[in-house]
Parts: sequence; structure tokens; C-alpha cells
Amino acid sequence: MTRGAGVGFPCAVCGRRITRRPPDAHRPRHLTCPRCRYMIYDYPRSACGMLVVRDDSVLLLERAQAPRRGYVDVPGGFLEANESLEAAARRELREETGLTLGRVEPLGTYWDTYFIRGFGRFPVLNSYFVGRWRRGVPVAADDAAHAMWVPIASLARHRRRFAWAHMTPLLRDLVRWTRRA
Repeated sequence: MTRGAGVGFPCAVCGRRITRRPPDAHRPRHLTCPRCRYMIYDYPRSACGMLVVRDDSVLLLERAQAPRRGYVDVPGGFLEANESLEAAARRELREETGLTLGRVEPLGTYWDTYFIRGFGRFPVLNSYFVGRWRRGVPVAADDAAHAMWVPIASLARHRRRFAWAHMTPLLRDLVRWTRRA
């Protein structure tokens, strides 16, 4: 597909390829069908993740699939319909590692972008929770290639391999959380 030819999915009304439009003075970024003029707003998507702390280490994953295959990530993913943020973070942790946690607490929210071939970049609001590991061995599953316990003191050395830009402030906030928890 050539640049500017429209994103990679059809209009829900007439089937023609939809075109992404930039924000203007009257509306935010939106998707418009060039044939029937059907329009939907291109709002951010919500994603949730779970940071698991064991002693002085945090559980990180190596991504098994695009985008950012081979990069370091946190267990997490997109929110499903009718799911709370915490439930989504717990589901993603279970799907990607097999682990479950007891009590968790919110850590923070972080903006980032996500790229899908044929669709382009879209904004994502990532909400994270944190909890302490109690038992179990993390086993990489779903879209994780490997699960690893990384010493929190060495996180800065992994920065170039972080899958997403928001992981730097996220993990900085984790360090602060471990100091007060």
C-alpha cells in the first residue's frame, strides 16, 4: 500500500478503504470513508500491564511477535470490552506468564503509540498495576518468548531494548515504589 492510500481496512458501510484524517479545528483525528463519508473518531486505545516484584527483581518478558519482536516488555495488553483495568492487567499476566497475584495497587498511567502495519500509529493510554510475587514459576506464553527476573538496579542497562518509550518512566516509577513499599 502506498503512503496516503488509506488504512488497511474497509468502511463498515460501503466497503471502500478508509482514510485517516489529521485533527483540525473542529474535530480530533478521525477515519473517513472517501466514498460514503462515514466517519469514526480515531480515539486512543487502552492497555493494561502488571509489574511483578520478587525481592529486588522485576518480571520482564521478551516479545515473541511484532511489533517490537525480541524487545523487552512488561506483561500486558489491550483492554477488552466490559473489563476493568485491573482485571485486564491480571488477565494479561496470567495469559503471558501463568502467574496470578494477590493484592496489587495502581502504579500509574503512561501515554505511548502503537504501530500496526496497514493501519499506522495510534495513541495508547497504558495503565499499570504492581504487586509482589508470592509463588509460581513464570512460563512465557501467548505473545511472550521468554520470561525473566531482572534486578531492578540493572534496569537502566536494558533501556535500549525496551519495547516502548513509556517503559523508561514506568520503570523509574517502579524504583520509587520499591523504595517506599
